Amino acid sequence: MPTTVDKDAISPLYEAVRDDGNELTWLTVRRDGGDLVVDSSGTEYDEFLACLKEDECRFGYVRVTTGDEMSKRAKFAFITWSAPSAGALKRAQLSVDKTALKNVIKSFAVELLTDDKADLSLENVSALVRKAGGANYGTG
Repeated sequence: MPTTVDKDAISPLYEAVRDDGNELTWLTVRRDGGDLVVDSSGTEYDEFLACLKEDECRFGYVRVTTGDEMSKRAKFAFITWSAPSAGALKRAQLSVDKTALKNVIKSFAVELLTDDKADLSLENVSALVRKAGGANYGTG
């Protein structure tokens, strides 16, 4: 059975995270039966990390502000959380689900697949986004 994506619920939140005028900075998506549905959304990165459980796979879409004192830019990370205690079938299903979800979540600077929350520290994700952005000119 193919994965179904709840586009009507996911698309508006995806656009809200991308919108500079919106406070929303992240959203998570989870599998519910054969459907990919919105799990949660919020404004604080720590809240995003708290949504990632050790036994439940998730997808995350996160806004990261980069730049220097002269220019701030919003860049985005698409995160696949391969929960370390999730069953093998659930973890294997992630690749099929990710392909389906990318029909809705299309624009991101960095894609990250991990089962280790240390990889998802804000410092690490910000560094990956900056690196993907190319030149980083600052005065300090």
